[in-house]
Amino acid sequence: MPSAQALCPRATELVNKVPGLNAAMYTLLPPGARLGAHRDPFATSLRYHLGLVTPNSPECFIAVDGQPYYWKDGEGVVFDETYVHTAENRTPVTRLILLCDIERPLSNGFVRWLNHFVGHRMVRAAASPNQVGDKQGGLSTFFQYVHVLQTYGRQVKEWNYPIYWITKKLILVGILYLLYLALF
Repeated sequence: MPSAQALCPRATELVNKVPGLNAAMYTLLPPGARLGAHRDPFATSLRYHLGLVTPNSPECFIAVDGQPYYWKDGEGVVFDETYVHTAENRTPVTRLILLCDIERPLSNGFVRWLNHFVGHRMVRAAASPNQVGDKQGGLSTFFQYVHVLQTYGRQVKEWNYPIYWITKKLILVGILYLLYLALF
């Protein structure tokens, strides 16, 4: 992103030298924050976390496949993000890490090419802007609208569950019908 290059030129220069780098970003986990259990369904990368400013406490941790790890300043950890993982910060200190997605090492040449092809397109499609002028990816834009629909759906669900349920089923049937029309 142009904003990342402008705001962090030295860090950008360094991460651009990492072979197989798919993405890099700083991430914050504020006090009391919790990331729900999730995993990457695409398996194009291994994830690297470098602790920059952390609580250095077991109370600020990531658990990958049930195995806890807590971030420490200056220490890195690599994990396979296809395993279910969650993170939590139970301390009063905001955690700051450098997160890098590194291309998964594969021995088969065709599979390695396919992984590279899919991985780079997914990163671009999921790009979220840091500042005005940064390009937003198509998936990121799509999920902005999905989030608005989910928020509206929760309001309808609280107001009248039967209407919510019927509307949800009609939307799903409509999507399936559109997919059918597109394919046939």
